[in-house]
Amino acid sequence: MKNPKYITKLDKVSGLSKTERKNLKNITRHFSFRSNEYYLSLIDWEDPEDPIRRIIIPVLDELDNWGDLDASNESHYSAAPGCTHKYKDTALLLVSDICGGFCRFCFRKRLFMSQNNEVFKNIIPGIEYIRDHPEINNVLITGGDPFLLSTRKLEKIIRRIREIDHVDIIRIGTKMPAFDPFRIINDKYLPEMLSRYSGTEKKIYVMTQFNHPRELTRISLEAIDLLHNSGIMTANQTPFIRGVNDDPETLKDLFNALANAGIPPYYVFICRPTLGNYTYALPIERCIEIFDIARRLCSGLAKRARLAMSHSSGKIEVLGMNDDNVFFKFHRAAHLTHDSNVIVCARNPEAYWFDDYDEAIAECLIDEAEDLIEIENHQM
Repeated sequence: MKNPKYITKLDKVSGLSKTERKNLKNITRHFSFRSNEYYLSLIDWEDPEDPIRRIIIPVLDELDNWGDLDASNESHYSAAPGCTHKYKDTALLLVSDICGGFCRFCFRKRLFMSQNNEVFKNIIPGIEYIRDHPEINNVLITGGDPFLLSTRKLEKIIRRIREIDHVDIIRIGTKMPAFDPFRIINDKYLPEMLSRYSGTEKKIYVMTQFNHPRELTRISLEAIDLLHNSGIMTANQTPFIRGVNDDPETLKDLFNALANAGIPPYYVFICRPTLGNYTYALPIERCIEIFDIARRLCSGLAKRARLAMSHSSGKIEVLGMNDDNVFFKFHRAAHLTHDSNVIVCARNPEAYWFDDYDEAIAECLIDEAEDLIEIENHQM
């Protein structure tokens, strides 16, 4: 399969019955569908619960009225067109509003809607903002998927960032090694280009998103090897997804497969309460149970992931729980007074998000509101 054909209409998905296509069309009017021949070939169409199918094929439950399009208030941390600055030393550049496939549980599905105004094709304002803020030492290029840009266009972005002395690490967030590894294999200039900007002292990291061990195919591993052999570092992050990786054996297999391929498991995220995502989300305390069992089944190199949630007030690590309490810690806090704070909450098995633990977050949300007011005043 040299260059897999991309598919944006359910009518072109041969594995679906006519009835399924008809029933699911209403879903795609709200949340777009996109995949390709390669990724669809990984689905066992005889299994209606197939995890790869669940990642990419719409389901009727996506119309459940639950969540917000911007569940973590990312837009409130916009510092320049296409540039987000939430944490002191990290900036995000949103450079693409398209992906190799549209994950059904995507927390940025708003970017694929017609009213999207967060992705800017002109990255100069964002680059200038980063240049003017010497506290920023690492930049995440994301979207959408940056590997959907041409290699020439991606190089222009990377080159401009590398010209900023105080930026050390460049990260590229992509699911293309899973969705379409041929993007890497068939463009020999892409790994070569990345290698020229990933030096001995300043590395480029490709942040992969493998959600299920079956995505780690021979072709995907070949693409990862090309990146590794070009001096690119990799690490993997995935959300917990109901029906995909929500059992200890599957998560253990994913961690082990990643470690075997030299891709450190980095984060397992609590699924954000994004509009349409209730059918994919799991209660936090169920995630803790699965995560702890899976890690106990792994060797040290495979058990390096952190369980976390990207809350509007910061990146919150989920440390664990006992019979009475759940323990959280601010891994990265938007409000500096919260950095490394440990938060103890009474157990709530119905909690899907940090906000569902009432009393412990009241002060955090007040401080966050003050931060947002400061950001908005700065932008005026």
